[in-house]
Amino acid sequence: MKVAVLKETFPGERRVAVVPAAIPSLVKAGLEVVVETGAGVAAGFSDDSYREAGAAIGSRDEAFAADCLLTVRTCGACGEGWCHDRDRLRPGVVLVGLCDPLSAPGPCQEAAERGATVFSLELVPRTTRAQSMDVLSSQANIAGYRAVLLAANTLPRILPMMTTAAGTITPAKVLVLGAGVAGLQAIATAKRLGAQVSAYDVRPAVKEQVQSLGAKFVELPLETGSSEAAGGYAKAMGEEFYARQRELLGRVVAESDVVICTALIPGQKAPVLVTREMVAGMKPGSVVVDMAAERGGNCEGSRPDETVVLDGVTILGPTNLAADVATHTSQLYARNIATFLAHLVSCGLPDVATDDEICRETLVARGGQIVHPRIRDRAGLPPLEAPAS
Repeated sequence: MKVAVLKETFPGERRVAVVPAAIPSLVKAGLEVVVETGAGVAAGFSDDSYREAGAAIGSRDEAFAADCLLTVRTCGACGEGWCHDRDRLRPGVVLVGLCDPLSAPGPCQEAAERGATVFSLELVPRTTRAQSMDVLSSQANIAGYRAVLLAANTLPRILPMMTTAAGTITPAKVLVLGAGVAGLQAIATAKRLGAQVSAYDVRPAVKEQVQSLGAKFVELPLETGSSEAAGGYAKAMGEEFYARQRELLGRVVAESDVVICTALIPGQKAPVLVTREMVAGMKPGSVVVDMAAERGGNCEGSRPDETVVLDGVTILGPTNLAADVATHTSQLYARNIATFLAHLVSCGLPDVATDDEICRETLVARGGQIVHPRIRDRAGLPPLEAPAS
């Protein structure tokens, strides 16, 4: 089987799906690897480094002639670049990458209509067995780190306590909203930089994780028994719950110099946790980094990839922090996707083993149609009929 590593076309995307260090394992598995010219340059990997690792270098047309295409962004996650890629797909080609199928199922449907077999890495189950393939976690981890650095560079004060001959500087107060992978790394990074850190999450089960990093867990008198969905993700709650939550969070937000927002619910609009009134209650010079800006934002007033100043508070809405440190995020992504591909091959790729949980849960399209039940529902398609026994 020939696999190809595509050059990313999404604006600002500097990552690459496979780095040179991952090539030997693919070759050892019996795969022939072609890398599109310049695919790794933005992440710091030259074409020569891929050649030395055992890959061939080819044009985009040569890459699309491969049996399997490996990418960071494809289908709905690729933006306008998808239109050009869509028309290059051949029947039977296997497409692996981030597809954004829950929010944008249309492009996945288009890939299906062209006969492609599509695997979406956002859908890798959060199980121990699939942990080494979990790209969302590996990328969110670095994004959480990057969000704190962005806040520290924007804040007009330092994070740590500092005792000098001119007096003592008190530590900045950092509040992290959402204690998933990105949030926990944001907590750890802010603590390492010397800030006084607190965190809030609707899931009470993460309290111990927050405290283990040296942060204070903010507890609100709310009923949160049904706040966690399958796989450890936060579950969408009712508007009455969010209204009460915002009311109680207001005082905590007002006392913070930095608020890092990381609360996301897969496939849904991000919940608003920080209102316009809460921003107005913060001290001038304070900073909000809204990592959910692309999904509507946790902070009212944030805009994707823009800097907004409201009442002296700077609100940042970065949408692709992982691409800012493309060398390391590409290394992690490459390990994830290479492990995932090896698993597919061991299960008989190009045939798909639907009795395997990882294959079944990540398979979006095959045989000319969307086959994943959740994605069919999002696309407004009726459930597939069960095969006759």
